[in-house]
Amino acid sequence: MKLFYTDIFVLPLPAGHRFPMEKYARLRERLRACGEFADDDFQTPLAASSDELCLAHDGGYVARVIRGELSADEQRCIGFPWSAAMVERSRRSAGATIAACRTALLDGCAVNLAGGTHHAHAAHGEGFCVFNDAAVAARVLQAEGLVRRVAVVDCDVHQGNGTARICADDARTFTCSLHAAGNFPFVKASSDLDVELPDGTGDAAYLQQLAEAIEQVFRRARPDLVIYLAGADPYHDDRLGRLALTFDGLAARDEMVLAACRQRRVPVAVTMAGGYARRIDDTVSIHSRTVRSAKRIFDRPLD
Repeated sequence: MKLFYTDIFVLPLPAGHRFPMEKYARLRERLRACGEFADDDFQTPLAASSDELCLAHDGGYVARVIRGELSADEQRCIGFPWSAAMVERSRRSAGATIAACRTALLDGCAVNLAGGTHHAHAAHGEGFCVFNDAAVAARVLQAEGLVRRVAVVDCDVHQGNGTARICADDARTFTCSLHAAGNFPFVKASSDLDVELPDGTGDAAYLQQLAEAIEQVFRRARPDLVIYLAGADPYHDDRLGRLALTFDGLAARDEMVLAACRQRRVPVAVTMAGGYARRIDDTVSIHSRTVRSAKRIFDRPLD
């Protein structure tokens, strides 16, 4: 199974900033050390081109990001200041999801070891998200004629508001978001399917809601490809969470989504999305378990 990553892990952030960029480096190190992946499973993606980004984003916004012309307000909305490294990392993260989608069509499953930047809107960034990798990747593969219908299954604890708004009038892309109702963004968009969960929702209630949502996704969307945002932030000890899933509950979530794709022979590209646990090692462990679960499920033969 191919794992796409970027070496640009460290961005210049304000003092005391809480976004744990180092989780990406630690995740790759953990997966390399586990012995389940070959060296050539780890691949560096091409950066998404401006033309690819503009399939989901306003051209003026893309140009301002690349040229370093974002206003102070736009940078505050994103959550970190502009830098050349920020641009390159954002373009490569989108490129990694494009590459994971293309590879999933051949291999059944592939992973972006970052991505899930679902708060990025067509004409502005938000919530640590510059470009919306899932929306960009869906549009690129559709433009290339590789797929017709894409389903985005977003299990980050925060609603995928940017994805919902970018794809609102696009019948080719079905958006599903399971999220904490009382969490950011506080003004929600309308996905094709929103499952809003009360604070403190635990494993059993979450998995029941997810099972029902998955059935709806495949019935209503009939996707040729699924993009799965496997956020680690529904974890009970996540600083930005509000839900109460355990390690085992999150693993069961991944198993449910990935097995549903495998059983239906629908390729799936996995992205990591959010994760802000009080112990960064908890976040890395959750993400690592997601990737290893994907390999296990897609390596075993179909009945």
